[in-house]
Amino acid sequence: MSLYSTAAQLVPLAAEGEHGGNHESLNPYLTGGGAFFVLLLLLWITTRFNRDR
Repeated sequence: MSLYSTAAQLVPLAAEGEHGGNHESLNPYLTGGGAFFVLLLLLWITTRFNRDR
């Protein structure tokens, strides 16, 4: 597969992005809140394992 044929296949995908491309069921606040919760959970787990005894 050449670089030209790969780029030719990606052009239609890039054109779809011009029309929004967001899925209607994805709520940005729910997605961001979930990511924030997961990061806080990972921070809490990391600090539990990193205690000085």
